[in-house]
Amino acid sequence: MTSPAEPASGRTRTPIDRIGVTVLKDLVEAIVTREFAPGEALPPEGELSLQFGVSRTVIRETMKRLQEKGMVTVAQGRGTHVTPATTWNVLDPLVLSTMIGNDSTLGVLDELSVVRASLEAAMAAAAADTADADARADLREHLEAMVERTEDSAAFREADVRFHLAIMRLSQNGLAENIARVLITHAVGSDRFTGQDPSHAFELTIAEHESIVEAIAAGDPEAARIAMSAHILGSWERRRLPSARRSND
Repeated sequence: MTSPAEPASGRTRTPIDRIGVTVLKDLVEAIVTREFAPGEALPPEGELSLQFGVSRTVIRETMKRLQEKGMVTVAQGRGTHVTPATTWNVLDPLVLSTMIGNDSTLGVLDELSVVRASLEAAMAAAAADTADADARADLREHLEAMVERTEDSAAFREADVRFHLAIMRLSQNGLAENIARVLITHAVGSDRFTGQDPSHAFELTIAEHESIVEAIAAGDPEAARIAMSAHILGSWERRRLPSARRSND
C-alpha cells in the first residue's frame, strides 16, 4: 500500500515548508513591486491556493509570516490588506534583499547608505574612545590586507567588509553592530550596490580608510566620526550607477 505521505508514483512530495518559502518570496516581491499596493486587499485564501497550487494551510501560514514582517494586516471578516512600506520590517533578510533587488532607481540604496553612514560613524567615534594598542594594530592589519588585494576586486571587497566589521566590534555597541551587519550583508551581493568603480577607486578607498584608522589611533572620536561618514557616503556616490541617477542630480 502506498503511504499517504507519498504520491502513487513513489516520488516524495515537497515539504510544506519549502513550498511555503516559494509562495512567501513571490508575495513579498509582489508587495515590494506594488503589484499589490498599500491598502489593497490580497486575493482570498481560496484564490491564492488555486493560483499557487498549494493547500489553504500553506496560504494561511504564509499570511502569518507576511504579518510578522509587517507587510500585511489580517482582520477577521475583512481580509488581508497590504500595509505601507513604513511599517515593514526592513531588517528582515527577505524583505531587505527583495527591496534591494527591485530598487531600479537606487532610492533604497541611497537611504541605506545614509543610515549605514550614520551608524558606522557613531561606531567609529566609539572605537576611538575604546581602542587600545592591540585594537589599533588589528585595524592596521585589516588595512594592509586591503592594500595587498587591490589586484583582486572580490578579495579587496571582502577585506573592506572585514575592516568595517572590526570597527563595529571595537565600538561595543551591539545593537548598532547588528543593524549595520544586516545592511552590509544584504547589500554587498547586489550589482546595484557594487555599482561602477571609477578610476583609482580602490586607492581612494584605502586613503579614506587610512584617515579613519588615524583618527581612531589618535583617540579623536569626532575626527573618526567625520572620516567614516565621508567615506561611506563618498564611496557610494563614486560608484552609483549613472543610469540610475536621481532626478535632481
